[in-house]
Amino acid sequence: MSLTVQLTAPSGRRIELPTGLFINNKWVKAVKGGSITSINSADETNIASVQAATAEDVDIAVIAARAAFLQPNWVDMHPSARGELIRKLSDLVQEHMEDLATLETWDNGKPYSVSLNEDLPEVVGCLRYFAGFADKLHGQVIEGGATKFAYTVREPIGVCGQIIPWNYPLMMAAWKLGPALACGNTVVLKPSELTPLSILYFANLIKEVGFPPGVVNILNGRGEEAGTAIASHPGIDKIAFTGSTVTGQKIMAMAASNIKNVTLETGGKSPLLVFQDADLEQAVKWAHAGIMSNQGQICSGTSRIIVQNDVYEEFIAAFRQYTGTTSKVGDPFHDDTFQGPQISKTQYDRVLSYIESGVQQGARLVLGGAPPDKEASGFFIPPTIFADVTDDMIISREEIFGPVVVISAFETEEQAVQKANDSPYGLGCAIFTQNLERSHRLARKMESGTVWINSSNDSDSRTPFGGVKQSGIGRELGEAGLLTYSSIKSIHVNIGAKL
Repeated sequence: MSLTVQLTAPSGRRIELPTGLFINNKWVKAVKGGSITSINSADETNIASVQAATAEDVDIAVIAARAAFLQPNWVDMHPSARGELIRKLSDLVQEHMEDLATLETWDNGKPYSVSLNEDLPEVVGCLRYFAGFADKLHGQVIEGGATKFAYTVREPIGVCGQIIPWNYPLMMAAWKLGPALACGNTVVLKPSELTPLSILYFANLIKEVGFPPGVVNILNGRGEEAGTAIASHPGIDKIAFTGSTVTGQKIMAMAASNIKNVTLETGGKSPLLVFQDADLEQAVKWAHAGIMSNQGQICSGTSRIIVQNDVYEEFIAAFRQYTGTTSKVGDPFHDDTFQGPQISKTQYDRVLSYIESGVQQGARLVLGGAPPDKEASGFFIPPTIFADVTDDMIISREEIFGPVVVISAFETEEQAVQKANDSPYGLGCAIFTQNLERSHRLARKMESGTVWINSSNDSDSRTPFGGVKQSGIGRELGEAGLLTYSSIKSIHVNIGAKL
């Protein structure tokens, strides 16, 4: 059985894609021989089949990662050399952006222009950011008088299990691999079974750069098999997961078996507040980007818009018009497409069920709704806006993870804060106002890991990202991201004290 497949991109480019499990810098078959077929969500055709790992393959990968963690060619590598490997990896990603973007769009359904011009540059930038930190992980010296002192050192945690979501496959992999490798850990990484392709191509770049065998191992596999094996494996010291809150809860329970270090970035239902003094044109544009980008499949998407009464109907009218003219739905490889298909039939049906719920519970359907032709191929859902949504409606409480937004009204600042925080989630929050004092005052009151003032879903590799409440534990990106992949050891030195 061949472990490569030849694919032809819409542009005519030929892409050679590995289809095996990447363990010890080699492509191998799954022990049990299972496979996963990647589906093109735009036309429901098969793209390629790849090997599917089970617990036996996870065991092999963990052994390889543990051996690599103990090898002098990695554990004793100068931090600057480690950083240089990560930087070279970012350079190779930049060289291969067209192929990676094509695979990402095939797999995920997002527009090719977004994959190429937004997601891949962020992957490159994230890897370069953490490459620069590899030789800057300093400890401290704690003075203890004339006869004693102590110092601290930052050490890698060990073997890290990383479980990647399907909405930003390569970007989320970079968010986790960058700090893990900069700190000197080794990795067993599992992409989503829905988006297995781009990370396999990426694995070849890891080998080409020259990372020692076993430092990075990539296993495609189903969550209930490979994901469960990684989360519960006694040979894995840390687990990092991005995905749903329900799955995050299960992973946290499994990680307790050997008290793994845990980082979780889970669900969200982020509010976006619009005050009467806001620049409404900018609020409309940012609100649209904050929920309709990436087919609405954004954990931190600002899917609850809360507008002050005085500008409520004006905002709705402008938002409807802008969304209707901007969110062109169609073939993700067409230049003018803003929104591609949802990731899968399961997600497609899930989003439609929420839309039906909103209608049944009495929300005002302003735009969109069910697709005009449910029998057509592809998992396309029109951008959908509900207004007059009450806080007890299902579409206001639960994460939909699609191009659906709910709008409600508020009267006072205190009511805005109460409505914004009335959620089990706390990933992000956006505030639109030209009142500088109000913006900073409310930012401190928001129960969320990130607050955007007069923007939505801004991201920067230098800025920590993560949630509170049921949106997760820990932070990724920035220096905070490094803290989750290293442990601090205290060393006490006696230079003369006598008992």
